[in-house]
Amino acid sequence: MSPFLVRHGDLLVSRVDQIPSGAAKRPHLVLAEGELTGHSHRIAESQSAKLFQFQNDLYLEVVAAEATLIHQEHGPIALPKGFYKAWRQREYSPREIRTVRD
Repeated sequence: MSPFLVRHGDLLVSRVDQIPSGAAKRPHLVLAEGELTGHSHRIAESQSAKLFQFQNDLYLEVVAAEATLIHQEHGPIALPKGFYKAWRQREYSPREIRTVRD
């Protein structure tokens, strides 16, 4: 499997070998919601992917040839068929490590 890591604003998406067993299927395709703007990082095509949660982590299975990751403030990114982990980026300041907010 070739490495795949993309940044979509404050969201990172990386290819993984599989989704952990015991992951729960989510009823939507929103990978992250913006607390400041109300915008969301989500998959555009509802039948192209499935979203899962395992503990505090989100995993995406792209079941179509590709799925489009969209957000109102960023260009679309095509994710090829496969498994992915998605998480919010964090930033360092001298006082704390905090999650980046859109």
